[in-house]
Amino acid sequence: MHHRIDRRSFMLTGSLGLGAFAIPGFAQTATVAGGRGFTHSVASGEPMADSILLWTRYVPANGGAVELKVELSETADFARVAAGGVQITGPWRDHTAKITVAGLTPGRIYHFRFVAPDGSFSPVGRTKTLPEGAVRRFRAAIFSCSNLPFGYFNAYAHAAARDDIDLAVHLGDYLYEYPAGTYPSAKEAVPGRVIEPATEMIHLADYRLRYASYRADPDLQKLHSLVPMIVQWDDHESANDSWEGGAENHQADEGDWNARRAASIQVFREWMPVSDEPWKAYDIGTLATLFRTETRLLARTEQPDIAPLFKQADPMAALKAFRDGAWADPGATMMGSQQEDWLAHAMRASVKAGQRWQVVGFGTIMGRTVMPLAAASWLAPDASERSRNYVEAGIAAAKVGLPFNFDNWGGYPAARARFLTSSQALGANLVVISGDSHNAWAYDLAQDGKPAGVEFAGHSVTSSGYEAGLGVDPKILAAALVEANPELKWCDTSRRGYMAMTITPDRVTNDWIMVDTIKTPSAKGSIGHSVSIARGRNMMA
Repeated sequence: MHHRIDRRSFMLTGSLGLGAFAIPGFAQTATVAGGRGFTHSVASGEPMADSILLWTRYVPANGGAVELKVELSETADFARVAAGGVQITGPWRDHTAKITVAGLTPGRIYHFRFVAPDGSFSPVGRTKTLPEGAVRRFRAAIFSCSNLPFGYFNAYAHAAARDDIDLAVHLGDYLYEYPAGTYPSAKEAVPGRVIEPATEMIHLADYRLRYASYRADPDLQKLHSLVPMIVQWDDHESANDSWEGGAENHQADEGDWNARRAASIQVFREWMPVSDEPWKAYDIGTLATLFRTETRLLARTEQPDIAPLFKQADPMAALKAFRDGAWADPGATMMGSQQEDWLAHAMRASVKAGQRWQVVGFGTIMGRTVMPLAAASWLAPDASERSRNYVEAGIAAAKVGLPFNFDNWGGYPAARARFLTSSQALGANLVVISGDSHNAWAYDLAQDGKPAGVEFAGHSVTSSGYEAGLGVDPKILAAALVEANPELKWCDTSRRGYMAMTITPDRVTNDWIMVDTIKTPSAKGSIGHSVSIARGRNMMA
């Protein structure tokens, strides 16, 4: 059953708790203080072969510290408790609890629940450890870009209704920082999809309340309660187009960037079923290794900005100079040297151990993508000046071989080359999964004219894609994009949903699931496209 999330019912759940009142400058209605108990169901993450991380949030009657216990059982009736753990939580961590339970059996489904000191129980969740040894098949549901006011999280509902998902992966933009009425606009927002706070999230209390708002969604709660999720952040968990030293959506009058960045990281780690490790590798038996990465806040250098080049006397000459100079700077990095070194060594260990596949999750797209020259005719009559400038700049950039998006790997060509060259040298069977763009893409990745791997880039759960600013048939747009970009083999720029990736020893297949709608609650969807890669080829075509 679906419920509308409105301000009054949300506040009455007490989903923020008393911790907010300890933060100077925080103001909220008194009804928040009335919320007690388990406020946001349960979740699990960080699966390993013998351990799992379990999450909940509990506010005791006095709003202070409390010790919670968690129980795991192989049966839903908890007739026999197989394992458990305890943790003390309180307002200093927004009453959230994360307990890693070890000593579990590989590839096993467990039921879990938290127990409060008064004997009350949380909702019962279900999770699963990663398999060990030979694995015949493993399926992951892959999500990105879930903006609550844009519509219902029907992609989560569709995935939760399946019985063949072993793992969920979220590649970032789990939520958005904007104030209500900005993105989406008040006209675009779906009635009943209300976020808190209504202002932009900047401070610790803002981030906590926004996570609480999103985590109140019933479809998201359902998915979290049924399968473990591996989560990594992208930019909107902090601010749009964020990097180590700032963000496009952080202004001087919003305070110190480092304080905002620290608050975003703290709250992400409070509210997500994720460890505090910035990056991590997960072995799926001998079938594959999945790598969780960090490409935003810890070491990313600032994205290139070509807008000033168009103010010069000869913009095309300026673009060429940029292409041959600053754009190719080897010092520009997405991950930083420490993580690059870790990933190279971890992938080498995976290949050496005989893992059949190396699956790397990045927040943004790696495939080379330029703007088709015909794109100027695609703009809708009422397209914003920003959209028009973006398309015109992309066309000019394409004429000198530059991509139209410098916030993804297109802005860091030397770093991209280092990663793909390393993967080729290792003999990896590389599958890159990525999000961020709100649209669906399939790429054959190449380096130095040789196949390096494939990329499955996911469309959004709800955030708008190219259809929002373009007045052209999406099929025409897709055909032109594929024609203009040799690495791109397929794309869809108008539908929402998620990816379902099936890994077998000799083949990886990716389905782009398209939900029927995001405007009303519905768990209906279908496969919009499917591609496969055979082991040893490192390309689809």
